[in-house]
Amino acid sequence: MEKTMTASDTSVTDTSATTATTTVGTLPKKLSPSIFARLSVMMVIQYMTYGAWWATLGLVLSSRGLGSIVGFVYALAAVAAMTSPLLVGALADRFFASQKVMVVFHGCMGVVQLATFWFLSQGNVPMFLVCVFVCMMLYQPTATLTNNITFSHLPASSNAFSVIRAFGTLGWIIIGLFVGQTGLSASPAIFIVGAVMSFILSVYSITLPDTPPPAKGTRFQWGDIIGLGAFSLFRNRSFVTLSICLLVTAIPISIYNSYGSTYLSIVGVPNVASFMTIGQFTEILFLVILPIVLRFTTMKTVLVSGLVAWVVRAGIFLTMTNGNVPMAIIVVALHGLCNDFFVMASFMYIDDIAGERIRAQAQALGFFISFGIGNAIGSLTAGWFFNTFVGDSMEVSAWHPLWYLVAAITAVGSVLMIACFERRKKSRE
Repeated sequence: MEKTMTASDTSVTDTSATTATTTVGTLPKKLSPSIFARLSVMMVIQYMTYGAWWATLGLVLSSRGLGSIVGFVYALAAVAAMTSPLLVGALADRFFASQKVMVVFHGCMGVVQLATFWFLSQGNVPMFLVCVFVCMMLYQPTATLTNNITFSHLPASSNAFSVIRAFGTLGWIIIGLFVGQTGLSASPAIFIVGAVMSFILSVYSITLPDTPPPAKGTRFQWGDIIGLGAFSLFRNRSFVTLSICLLVTAIPISIYNSYGSTYLSIVGVPNVASFMTIGQFTEILFLVILPIVLRFTTMKTVLVSGLVAWVVRAGIFLTMTNGNVPMAIIVVALHGLCNDFFVMASFMYIDDIAGERIRAQAQALGFFISFGIGNAIGSLTAGWFFNTFVGDSMEVSAWHPLWYLVAAITAVGSVLMIACFERRKKSRE
């Protein structure tokens, strides 16, 4: 079915004076069960390749006397997210089919992960750091390519992306349980597990639905090499608003991811590691209900709800007392609403306004803003704030400045979103 949209639909500005129609590509009339299953399996394995070692890498390094480089290693992910996705997005939009890029990148990532295991086992820290950085340079673009492949095979009226993406979280949970149950949490062998999953996904990607480059054959411009086409989205006031909110919300996300479990331990929550999995399960739940919600409300309402949930979460953190497990359950369970209704919904909105020609570049730009610059700003700010106001204190009151910061940032983001974000009836309409 050929998808036609008015110029006001495809424009990256908030308003349009023209009513001409433009053909932007073809999308299926409906999502077949076969395509749904294949894309869901892709998401499961995609997040297994990364989740196999990312969650416990700090533990592995600390157990080998390398705790001092943990922060630096995690910072490499932000640097990789600021460089490779835009370039690869441009290649996928113009030169190569997305599934073929997946084949090559995951095959290479499998090899590099084996090298990472070897160098870490031998205590060769410089080469280990190089390998981790190369791993992230290979992985980060594939995270946006899986989004691109999925969106390219969804009907124009479908909001099924969040349901398919939920299988990625399921894959993360499954591989985490496997690593934990096999006693590999503190072992360099986690990179072998990741390598195996990368090789599997490389082979599996051959079977994925064909996703050809939408801009193939168009006039080449040097700016396409770094994905400059997607920067036209900044002419859209709503996209600028969303980008600002993604950047500043990276600070609360970094605070929660880095220090949330420690705070829960201080207030007396038992078995924090297992307790935190509540958030992963609610993430799956909210990803599944997100398309249902979008049938009855606007994307703006969804995004604002995600930000307001952060304000509520910060308020609960501020009022928690020692041993208050019910409140802890609520604050962790809010993870699904906070993450899915803002971060995941943001990528759905970006696909909605980008159009066919720059879809991969647009997804890469969103990734660059949120997980690249955003992660870098968030990690540095969270670390400085923690060291300045909390430090080694075990007093609950000493942690309050962190949660006041979270509440203030997300409250301002909510107001900005309400005031400046364009109201749209539905995603992918």
